[in-house]
Amino acid sequence: MTGRPLIGISTYLEAGARWGVWELEAALLPVGYPRLVQRAGGLAALLPPDEPENAAAAVARLDGLVIAGGPDVEPVRYGARPDPRTGPPARARDAWELALIEAALAARVPLLGICRGMQLLNVALGGTLVQHLDGHAEVVGVFGGHPVKPVPGTRYAEAVPEEMTVPTYHHQAVDRLGEGLVASAHAEDGTVEAIELPAADWVLGVQWHPEMGEDLRVMRGLVRAAAAGSSRTTAS
Repeated sequence: MTGRPLIGISTYLEAGARWGVWELEAALLPVGYPRLVQRAGGLAALLPPDEPENAAAAVARLDGLVIAGGPDVEPVRYGARPDPRTGPPARARDAWELALIEAALAARVPLLGICRGMQLLNVALGGTLVQHLDGHAEVVGVFGGHPVKPVPGTRYAEAVPEEMTVPTYHHQAVDRLGEGLVASAHAEDGTVEAIELPAADWVLGVQWHPEMGEDLRVMRGLVRAAAAGSSRTTAS
C-alpha cells in the first residue's frame, strides 16, 4: 500500500451550532479526534449521521473506523429502563453508529470505539451498561484522569503494557460483556476500561478519551491494522 489509510470517524448532529455570523444545525466533532488520527499516521474522514442502511457502503470505502464519544446510549438498546440520571436519547445517532459497528465487524474493518463508542460496541454484541457510576466525571465539562491497568495477554496490553493515567469523562460503563468480548483494562475501582474482540482482526474499545492526551499507541494500533488490511485488499 502507498499513502495513509483512510479512517472514518462518526460525528454529532447539533442544532444551534455557532461560528462567525452563523447559527445553524451542524455536523460536529471535537478536533482532537481527527488530529489524533493524523498524528498516528492516518487520513481522517468525518461521518455525519445517515440512514442505517447506508452504513455498509460507507464502511466499504474505509480502511478503519472510529466511533467517537458523546451522549448516553438509549437504555432500550440493551433492554433496560432509563435511570433518572441517564441523559436524553440520541436515537438517530444510536441507529447510525450501531449500523456502522455491525458493518465494520461484518467486513473485518479495524474498529476503535472511544467512550460512548466502546459502550456501543458492547451493546452491539448483546452486552449491557451501568447507567451511572461516580468518580469518573468529577467536574461537569472538565476531563479528569485516573490510572488504568492493562490485562496481560490482551491486544491492549501488547500496545500499552504499563499502567497509565488516562483522560476520562464518563458516568456510564460496561456491565455485562457482549458476546465474544473480553475486558482488557480496568480502573482501580474495577470498572472495565477497555474491551476487545480476540476473534476479530482488530477490534478495541477504550472508555477514556485518547484524543485528549498525548499517547498515540492505541490509535497507531488502529492505523497499522487499517494499513495492513488495505494492503491485503489491494494485493488481491
